Amino acid sequence: MNIAELAHNQIDSTWIDVLDRELYKDYLADLGDYLSQLQALNKVIYPPAEMVFAAFEHTNFKRLKVVILGQDPYHGAGQANGLCFSVARGNKVPPSLRNIFKELNADLGVVPAHHGCLQSWAQQGVLLLNSVMTVEQGHAGAHANKGWERFTDQVIRLVSQQAKGVVFMLWGNYAQKKATLIDGSRHLILQAAHPSPFSAYRGYLGCKHFSLANNYHKSAGVQCIDWQLPGQRDDSGQITFEL
Repeated sequence: MNIAELAHNQIDSTWIDVLDRELYKDYLADLGDYLSQLQALNKVIYPPAEMVFAAFEHTNFKRLKVVILGQDPYHGAGQANGLCFSVARGNKVPPSLRNIFKELNADLGVVPAHHGCLQSWAQQGVLLLNSVMTVEQGHAGAHANKGWERFTDQVIRLVSQQAKGVVFMLWGNYAQKKATLIDGSRHLILQAAHPSPFSAYRGYLGCKHFSLANNYHKSAGVQCIDWQLPGQRDDSGQITFEL
């Protein structure tokens, strides 16, 4: 798998100048060779190749407003779509995303859609970035420490250096370690527990990150993210989180 070629075929053109030098470094060529070896062994890799760089495909760098960091893609069949916390339509909304929807409702009154595809956020300027961008079917974390983290850490550094006024939402200890890569004088860094059911009640629920992000952008004269996902909603007016 040629990582640089894959990226160039997918990423929005506004990312080219930002990422081009990094994409041709040897460690990403080695990562591509590793992924090719897995494919030769008939290992199933998620997301599909055409979605690996979806976070950069759907988000224009010049309109970047928010970065949300995840760890690695979902490893179940048909789930991963290249955007962290997001699942392709037709999948049950995963537990962490249900808690994100719950916080959005409590914070801003956003009603959950009956799907978990976050592409509309990405198109408005939310970079939904997994630190590790691929995974093997059924094996969470299988591609950790193979090179993706070096690439995505550099993405965070470059965003910090070249963009301004971005809100970084760092949920959980893993994401919070990335705060050292971000210039807090240029950006807003928000930290909370992970939205997983194991930790959401230890500081994620009630964190109000979405209204804090909107208020930050309003104060700078920047259009806020519309966090309401498109899609069918409960016509009864009831809000349920068992999606």
